[in-house]
Amino acid sequence: MDTSDLIASIDEELSRLRQARALLAGEGAGKRRPGRPAASFEFGKNRPQKRRPLSAEARAKIAAAQKKRWAKQKAAKK
Repeated sequence: MDTSDLIASIDEELSRLRQARALLAGEGAGKRRPGRPAASFEFGKNRPQKRRPLSAEARAKIAAAQKKRWAKQKAAKK
């Protein structure tokens, strides 16, 4: 093996090891944190809308419709 080839392969290996070290040490652009980015939510501006409460009548209608779907599904199994 030629010495210049040997030196080139050693340099390649050193480069890969430096990259691996940088990733493990948390250097570079790999510092992402989970969740929404901090700049995307400004207090008072981009607030999420509050959920409007359902009336008792609306909840009863939804419950009746769901019970009807369950009955239909149960009848289809028989």
